[in-house]
Amino acid sequence: MASLRVYSRLARAALGTAKPTSIRTFAISARQQKATKSDLDQLKNPPKGNPVVSGRGAPEPPAEEAANLKDNCNPATYLGTTKRLPEFALNDKVVLVTGAARGLGLVQAEALLEAGATVYALDRLPEPSEDFYRIQRRAAEELGTTFHYRQIDVRDVPQLNEIIEEISNKEGRMDGLVAAAGIQQETTALEYTAKDANTMFEVNVTGVFMTAQAVAKQMIKHGNGGSMAFIASMSGTVANRGLICAAYNSSKAAVMQLSRNLASEWGQHGIRVNTISPGYIVTAMVEALFVKYPERRREWPTQNMLGKLSKPEEYRGAAVFLISDASSFMTGSDMRIDGGHCAW
Repeated sequence: MASLRVYSRLARAALGTAKPTSIRTFAISARQQKATKSDLDQLKNPPKGNPVVSGRGAPEPPAEEAANLKDNCNPATYLGTTKRLPEFALNDKVVLVTGAARGLGLVQAEALLEAGATVYALDRLPEPSEDFYRIQRRAAEELGTTFHYRQIDVRDVPQLNEIIEEISNKEGRMDGLVAAAGIQQETTALEYTAKDANTMFEVNVTGVFMTAQAVAKQMIKHGNGGSMAFIASMSGTVANRGLICAAYNSSKAAVMQLSRNLASEWGQHGIRVNTISPGYIVTAMVEALFVKYPERRREWPTQNMLGKLSKPEEYRGAAVFLISDASSFMTGSDMRIDGGHCAW
Protein backbone atom coordinates (compact mmCIF):
# COMPACT_ATOMS: atom_id res chain seq x y z
CA MET A 1 0.00 0.00 0.00
CA ALA A 2 2.87 2.36 0.83
CA SER A 3 4.25 1.93 -2.67
CA LEU A 4 0.84 2.75 -4.19
CA ARG A 5 0.67 6.01 -2.19
CA VAL A 6 4.15 6.99 -3.45
CA TYR A 7 3.11 6.38 -7.10
CA SER A 8 -0.09 8.36 -6.51
CA ARG A 9 1.83 11.39 -5.16
CA LEU A 10 4.24 11.24 -8.11
CA ALA A 11 1.34 11.15 -10.57
CA ARG A 12 -0.34 14.19 -8.98
CA ALA A 13 2.97 16.07 -9.01
CA ALA A 14 3.44 15.31 -12.70
CA LEU A 15 -0.04 16.55 -13.56
CA GLY A 16 0.46 19.66 -11.45
CA THR A 17 3.62 20.61 -13.32
CA ALA A 18 2.30 19.81 -16.79
CA LYS A 19 1.78 22.71 -19.15
CA PRO A 20 -1.79 23.56 -20.18
CA THR A 21 -0.87 23.03 -23.83
CA SER A 22 0.08 19.44 -23.03
CA ILE A 23 -3.34 18.78 -21.58
CA ARG A 24 -5.12 20.45 -24.53
CA THR A 25 -3.27 18.07 -26.88
CA PHE A 26 -5.43 15.20 -25.61
CA ALA A 27 -8.72 17.09 -25.65
CA ILE A 28 -11.43 15.66 -27.94
CA SER A 29 -13.69 18.02 -29.82
CA ALA A 30 -17.45 17.63 -29.88
CA ARG A 31 -17.27 16.58 -33.55
CA GLN A 32 -14.69 13.89 -32.73
CA GLN A 33 -16.80 12.69 -29.82
CA LYS A 34 -19.78 12.35 -32.16
CA ALA A 35 -17.67 10.40 -34.69
CA THR A 36 -16.34 8.11 -31.98
CA LYS A 37 -19.88 7.39 -30.77
CA SER A 38 -20.88 6.57 -34.35
CA ASP A 39 -17.94 4.16 -34.68
CA LEU A 40 -18.92 2.43 -31.45
CA ASP A 41 -22.51 2.08 -32.65
CA GLN A 42 -21.25 0.42 -35.85
CA LEU A 43 -19.16 -2.01 -33.84
CA LYS A 44 -22.21 -2.94 -31.76
CA ASN A 45 -24.50 -3.17 -34.79
CA PRO A 46 -22.37 -3.96 -37.86
CA PRO A 47 -24.04 -3.52 -41.27
CA LYS A 48 -25.28 -6.71 -42.86
CA GLY A 49 -23.37 -7.47 -46.07
CA ASN A 50 -21.37 -5.15 -48.27
CA PRO A 51 -22.95 -2.00 -49.64
CA VAL A 52 -24.41 -2.34 -53.10
CA VAL A 53 -22.10 -0.99 -55.77
CA SER A 54 -23.65 -0.08 -59.08
CA GLY A 55 -22.53 -2.31 -61.94
CA ARG A 56 -20.85 -4.94 -59.73
CA GLY A 57 -21.82 -8.59 -59.99
CA ALA A 58 -20.57 -11.99 -61.13
CA PRO A 59 -18.35 -11.40 -64.17
CA GLU A 60 -19.51 -12.79 -67.46
CA PRO A 61 -17.11 -15.42 -68.85
CA PRO A 62 -15.00 -14.00 -71.68
CA ALA A 63 -16.29 -14.91 -75.12
CA GLU A 64 -13.14 -16.89 -75.98
CA GLU A 65 -13.27 -18.80 -72.71
CA ALA A 66 -16.96 -19.57 -73.12
CA ALA A 67 -16.35 -20.88 -76.64
CA ASN A 68 -13.52 -23.10 -75.44
CA LEU A 69 -15.67 -24.54 -72.68
CA LYS A 70 -18.46 -25.23 -75.15
CA ASP A 71 -16.01 -27.18 -77.30
CA ASN A 72 -14.71 -29.09 -74.26
CA CYS A 73 -11.26 -27.52 -74.52
CA ASN A 74 -9.12 -26.13 -71.75
CA PRO A 75 -9.45 -22.33 -71.86
CA ALA A 76 -6.41 -20.11 -71.76
CA THR A 77 -7.82 -18.45 -68.65
CA TYR A 78 -10.17 -19.68 -65.94
CA LEU A 79 -11.30 -16.25 -64.71
CA GLY A 80 -15.08 -16.16 -64.65
CA THR A 81 -15.37 -19.79 -65.71
CA THR A 82 -18.81 -21.37 -65.79
CA LYS A 83 -17.48 -24.88 -65.11
CA ARG A 84 -16.16 -26.51 -61.96
CA LEU A 85 -12.37 -26.74 -61.77
CA PRO A 86 -11.81 -26.84 -65.56
CA GLU A 87 -8.05 -26.66 -65.00
CA PHE A 88 -8.19 -30.34 -64.02
CA ALA A 89 -9.80 -31.32 -67.34
CA LEU A 90 -7.73 -33.42 -69.75
CA ASN A 91 -10.09 -33.46 -72.71
CA ASP A 92 -8.27 -34.15 -75.99
CA LYS A 93 -4.99 -34.79 -74.13
CA VAL A 94 -2.88 -37.88 -74.83
CA VAL A 95 -1.16 -39.39 -71.81
CA LEU A 96 1.12 -42.43 -71.47
CA VAL A 97 1.27 -44.46 -68.25
CA THR A 98 4.02 -47.04 -67.86
CA GLY A 99 3.47 -49.97 -65.51
CA ALA A 100 -0.28 -49.60 -66.02
CA ALA A 101 -1.28 -53.22 -66.61
CA ARG A 102 -2.19 -53.41 -62.92
CA GLY A 103 -1.62 -51.82 -59.52
CA LEU A 104 -0.92 -48.14 -58.94
CA GLY A 105 -0.31 -47.36 -62.62
CA LEU A 106 -3.69 -48.78 -63.62
CA VAL A 107 -5.52 -46.89 -60.88
CA GLN A 108 -3.93 -43.62 -61.95
CA ALA A 109 -4.66 -44.36 -65.60
CA GLU A 110 -8.36 -44.68 -64.76
CA ALA A 111 -8.29 -41.29 -63.01
CA LEU A 112 -6.74 -39.71 -66.12
CA LEU A 113 -9.47 -41.27 -68.24
CA GLU A 114 -12.11 -39.84 -65.93
CA ALA A 115 -10.55 -36.41 -66.47
CA GLY A 116 -11.05 -36.87 -70.22
CA ALA A 117 -7.63 -38.01 -71.46
CA THR A 118 -6.86 -40.59 -74.10
CA VAL A 119 -4.57 -42.98 -72.24
CA TYR A 120 -2.01 -45.53 -73.40
CA ALA A 121 -0.86 -48.15 -70.91
CA LEU A 122 2.69 -49.40 -71.47
CA ASP A 123 3.75 -52.53 -69.60
CA ARG A 124 6.00 -55.56 -70.01
CA LEU A 125 3.20 -58.08 -69.33
CA PRO A 126 1.98 -59.90 -72.45
CA GLU A 127 -1.61 -59.32 -71.31
CA PRO A 128 -2.95 -56.75 -68.85
CA SER A 129 -5.10 -57.69 -65.85
CA GLU A 130 -8.87 -58.21 -65.97
CA ASP A 131 -9.27 -54.83 -64.31
CA PHE A 132 -7.64 -53.24 -67.35
CA TYR A 133 -10.35 -54.58 -69.65
CA ARG A 134 -13.07 -53.46 -67.24
CA ILE A 135 -11.65 -49.93 -67.25
CA GLN A 136 -11.19 -50.04 -71.03
CA ARG A 137 -14.90 -50.82 -71.46
CA ARG A 138 -15.83 -48.08 -69.01
CA ALA A 139 -13.69 -45.57 -70.93
CA ALA A 140 -15.53 -46.30 -74.17
CA GLU A 141 -19.08 -46.72 -72.84
CA GLU A 142 -19.22 -44.24 -69.97
CA LEU A 143 -16.35 -41.76 -70.19
CA GLY A 144 -16.32 -41.12 -73.92
CA THR A 145 -12.61 -41.71 -74.35
CA THR A 146 -10.23 -44.59 -75.14
CA PHE A 147 -7.78 -46.77 -73.21
CA HIS A 148 -5.07 -48.62 -75.15
CA TYR A 149 -2.42 -51.20 -74.28
CA ARG A 150 1.11 -51.62 -75.64
CA GLN A 151 3.48 -54.32 -74.44
CA ILE A 152 6.98 -52.95 -73.87
CA ASP A 153 9.93 -53.49 -71.57
CA VAL A 154 11.29 -50.03 -70.73
CA ARG A 155 14.83 -51.45 -71.02
CA ASP A 156 14.28 -51.99 -74.76
CA VAL A 157 15.07 -48.43 -75.80
CA PRO A 158 14.74 -48.81 -79.62
CA GLN A 159 11.29 -50.38 -79.28
CA LEU A 160 10.35 -47.83 -76.63
CA ASN A 161 11.15 -44.97 -79.01
CA GLU A 162 9.33 -46.70 -81.85
CA ILE A 163 6.11 -47.26 -79.89
CA ILE A 164 6.02 -43.75 -78.42
CA GLU A 165 6.65 -42.18 -81.83
CA GLU A 166 3.92 -44.35 -83.36
CA ILE A 167 1.42 -43.20 -80.71
CA SER A 168 2.47 -39.58 -81.21
CA ASN A 169 2.03 -39.75 -84.97
CA LYS A 170 -1.31 -41.52 -84.68
CA GLU A 171 -2.78 -39.07 -82.15
CA GLY A 172 -1.09 -35.96 -83.54
CA ARG A 173 0.06 -34.86 -80.09
CA MET A 174 1.74 -35.95 -76.84
CA ASP A 175 0.73 -34.27 -73.59
CA GLY A 176 1.63 -36.32 -70.55
CA LEU A 177 3.54 -39.18 -68.98
CA VAL A 178 3.11 -41.02 -65.70
CA ALA A 179 6.18 -43.23 -65.25
CA ALA A 180 5.01 -45.91 -62.82
CA ALA A 181 6.99 -48.90 -64.12
CA GLY A 182 9.36 -50.22 -61.49
CA ILE A 183 10.59 -53.30 -59.65
CA GLN A 184 11.40 -54.11 -56.04
CA GLN A 185 13.81 -56.57 -54.44
CA GLU A 186 14.52 -57.03 -50.76
CA THR A 187 18.05 -58.29 -50.20
CA THR A 188 20.66 -57.33 -47.63
CA ALA A 189 23.41 -55.07 -48.92
CA LEU A 190 26.07 -57.70 -48.14
CA GLU A 191 24.32 -60.24 -50.36
CA TYR A 192 23.23 -58.02 -53.27
CA THR A 193 24.80 -59.05 -56.58
CA ALA A 194 26.00 -56.60 -59.21
CA LYS A 195 23.61 -58.19 -61.70
CA ASP A 196 20.58 -57.63 -59.46
CA ALA A 197 21.64 -54.07 -58.67
CA ASN A 198 22.11 -53.29 -62.36
CA THR A 199 18.67 -54.70 -63.18
CA MET A 200 17.12 -52.55 -60.47
CA PHE A 201 18.70 -49.37 -61.84
CA GLU A 202 18.03 -50.31 -65.48
CA VAL A 203 14.29 -50.49 -64.83
CA ASN A 204 13.77 -47.93 -62.07
CA VAL A 205 16.16 -45.22 -63.24
CA THR A 206 17.35 -45.72 -66.83
CA GLY A 207 13.90 -46.98 -67.84
CA VAL A 208 12.27 -43.83 -66.49
CA PHE A 209 14.96 -41.66 -68.09
CA MET A 210 14.63 -43.23 -71.55
CA THR A 211 10.83 -43.17 -71.43
CA ALA A 212 10.87 -39.49 -70.48
CA GLN A 213 13.39 -38.76 -73.21
CA ALA A 214 11.25 -40.45 -75.88
CA VAL A 215 8.12 -38.62 -74.71
CA ALA A 216 9.92 -35.25 -74.49
CA LYS A 217 11.09 -35.58 -78.10
CA GLN A 218 7.49 -35.94 -79.23
CA MET A 219 6.28 -33.08 -77.02
CA ILE A 220 8.94 -30.81 -78.49
CA LYS A 221 8.06 -31.95 -82.01
CA HIS A 222 4.41 -30.98 -81.55
CA GLY A 223 5.35 -27.75 -79.76
CA ASN A 224 2.62 -27.94 -77.11
CA GLY A 225 4.76 -28.68 -74.06
CA GLY A 226 3.44 -31.18 -71.54
CA SER A 227 3.78 -32.62 -68.08
CA MET A 228 5.47 -35.69 -66.59
CA ALA A 229 5.04 -37.36 -63.21
CA PHE A 230 7.53 -40.00 -62.11
CA ILE A 231 6.57 -42.42 -59.33
CA ALA A 232 9.36 -42.15 -56.78
CA SER A 233 8.93 -43.16 -53.13
CA MET A 234 9.30 -41.87 -49.60
CA SER A 235 12.10 -44.45 -49.58
CA GLY A 236 14.06 -42.07 -51.79
CA THR A 237 14.15 -39.65 -48.85
CA VAL A 238 14.54 -41.92 -45.81
CA ALA A 239 15.88 -45.37 -44.97
CA ASN A 240 12.86 -47.46 -44.02
CA ARG A 241 13.12 -49.14 -40.65
CA GLY A 242 13.13 -52.91 -41.04
CA LEU A 243 12.95 -52.82 -44.85
CA ILE A 244 16.24 -54.01 -46.38
CA CYS A 245 16.19 -52.39 -49.83
CA ALA A 246 19.40 -50.43 -50.39
CA ALA A 247 19.25 -50.66 -54.19
CA TYR A 248 15.54 -49.89 -54.46
CA ASN A 249 15.72 -46.91 -52.11
CA SER A 250 18.74 -45.56 -53.97
CA SER A 251 16.94 -45.94 -57.30
CA LYS A 252 14.01 -43.87 -56.05
CA ALA A 253 16.34 -41.14 -54.78
CA ALA A 254 17.86 -41.13 -58.27
CA VAL A 255 14.40 -40.74 -59.84
CA MET A 256 13.78 -37.64 -57.72
CA GLN A 257 17.09 -36.08 -58.76
CA LEU A 258 16.49 -37.07 -62.39
CA SER A 259 13.16 -35.25 -62.28
CA ARG A 260 14.72 -32.04 -61.00
CA ASN A 261 17.40 -32.06 -63.69
CA LEU A 262 15.00 -32.81 -66.54
CA ALA A 263 12.72 -30.04 -65.26
CA SER A 264 15.61 -27.58 -65.46
CA GLU A 265 16.51 -28.63 -69.02
CA TRP A 266 13.05 -28.95 -70.52
CA GLY A 267 11.29 -26.02 -68.90
CA GLN A 268 12.25 -23.89 -71.91
CA HIS A 269 10.05 -26.20 -74.02
CA GLY A 270 7.06 -25.87 -71.70
CA ILE A 271 7.61 -29.35 -70.28
CA ARG A 272 7.10 -29.80 -66.54
CA VAL A 273 8.59 -32.72 -64.61
CA ASN A 274 7.64 -33.69 -61.04
CA THR A 275 7.64 -36.77 -58.83
CA ILE A 276 5.12 -38.47 -56.55
CA SER A 277 6.58 -40.15 -53.46
CA PRO A 278 4.06 -42.59 -52.00
CA GLY A 279 4.26 -44.12 -48.56
CA TYR A 280 3.45 -47.77 -47.92
CA ILE A 281 0.70 -48.89 -50.33
CA VAL A 282 -1.34 -52.07 -49.87
CA THR A 283 -1.13 -53.77 -53.27
CA ALA A 284 -1.25 -57.44 -54.27
CA MET A 285 2.55 -57.50 -54.09
CA VAL A 286 2.55 -56.06 -50.57
CA GLU A 287 -0.16 -58.48 -49.45
CA ALA A 288 2.11 -61.33 -50.56
CA LEU A 289 4.91 -59.73 -48.55
CA PHE A 290 2.68 -59.67 -45.46
CA VAL A 291 2.26 -63.42 -45.75
CA LYS A 292 6.02 -63.81 -45.52
CA TYR A 293 6.49 -61.09 -42.89
CA PRO A 294 3.19 -60.87 -40.92
CA GLU A 295 4.71 -58.52 -38.35
CA ARG A 296 4.91 -55.78 -41.00
CA ARG A 297 1.15 -55.59 -41.28
CA ARG A 298 1.11 -54.55 -37.62
CA GLU A 299 4.26 -52.42 -37.55
CA TRP A 300 4.05 -50.35 -40.73
CA PRO A 301 0.86 -48.44 -39.81
CA THR A 302 2.46 -47.34 -36.53
CA GLN A 303 5.28 -45.62 -38.42
CA ASN A 304 3.18 -42.76 -39.81
CA MET A 305 1.02 -40.07 -38.25
CA LEU A 306 -2.28 -41.45 -39.53
CA GLY A 307 -1.71 -44.94 -38.15
CA LYS A 308 -2.77 -46.74 -41.32
CA LEU A 309 -1.52 -47.92 -44.72
CA SER A 310 -2.52 -46.29 -47.99
CA LYS A 311 -4.44 -47.71 -50.94
CA PRO A 312 -3.68 -47.12 -54.63
CA GLU A 313 -6.90 -45.10 -54.94
CA GLU A 314 -5.45 -42.43 -52.65
CA TYR A 315 -2.98 -41.42 -55.37
CA ARG A 316 -5.51 -40.82 -58.16
CA GLY A 317 -5.88 -37.11 -57.56
CA ALA A 318 -2.13 -36.53 -57.47
CA ALA A 319 -1.72 -37.93 -60.99
CA VAL A 320 -4.51 -35.77 -62.45
CA PHE A 321 -3.22 -32.69 -60.62
CA LEU A 322 0.34 -33.06 -61.93
CA ILE A 323 -0.60 -33.88 -65.52
CA SER A 324 -3.28 -31.18 -65.82
CA ASP A 325 -3.13 -27.39 -65.91
CA ALA A 326 -4.01 -27.37 -62.21
CA SER A 327 -0.26 -27.64 -61.53
CA SER A 328 0.83 -25.34 -64.36
CA PHE A 329 3.40 -23.49 -62.20
CA MET A 330 4.81 -26.61 -60.55
CA THR A 331 7.96 -28.31 -61.81
CA GLY A 332 11.07 -29.88 -60.32
CA SER A 333 9.06 -30.72 -57.20
CA ASP A 334 8.29 -33.86 -55.22
CA MET A 335 4.78 -34.55 -53.96
CA ARG A 336 5.25 -36.77 -50.92
CA ILE A 337 2.08 -38.61 -49.87
CA ASP A 338 3.13 -40.80 -46.96
CA GLY A 339 0.70 -40.22 -44.11
CA GLY A 340 3.34 -38.13 -42.37
CA HIS A 341 5.88 -40.97 -42.26
CA CYS A 342 8.80 -38.68 -43.07
CA ALA A 343 7.57 -35.75 -40.99
CA TRP A 344 8.68 -37.12 -37.62
